[in-house]
Amino acid sequence: MSKTFKTSVNNTFDFEINNSDISNLDALQISESKFHILEQNKSYKAEITRADFNKKSYKVKVNGNTYEINISNNLDILIKEMGFAIGSSKHIDSVKAPMPGLILEINVKTNQEVKEDDPLFILEAMKMENIITSPCNGIIKSISVNKGDAVEKNQLIIEFDA
Repeated sequence: MSKTFKTSVNNTFDFEINNSDISNLDALQISESKFHILEQNKSYKAEITRADFNKKSYKVKVNGNTYEINISNNLDILIKEMGFAIGSSKHIDSVKAPMPGLILEINVKTNQEVKEDDPLFILEAMKMENIITSPCNGIIKSISVNKGDAVEKNQLIIEFDA
């Protein structure tokens, strides 16, 4: 099965590379990051100067010219089309009640800095205590409820500073 990779060079040139292109590449590895490449009877000296394997991002120097290269496979493209960016930070400005219930406890204060997954408040719903945690890192801008308040589904509880 042939895999295809979409490649972007300097965010300007986009092209596709498949398995046969890679296997037909006439490259000799000289050291861990340096290569000697022959392409159409021309010799090239290439060096990978920065590699972020998880982000599939590389900086490559070829005959003295430096190139930023990003590689995507079909899964990366599908994830991006669905609106999920790998490694992107979350930009959430508020927390709303996920269900109707009673506020049992509020664990944060206005202007407090919170980290993702820090407990914000406890919501009692259907005789169960639900600890609602922070969906992102941020600073509490405002708290719209008090301990003991009854809340409706989707009611604003906490706002974050943008």
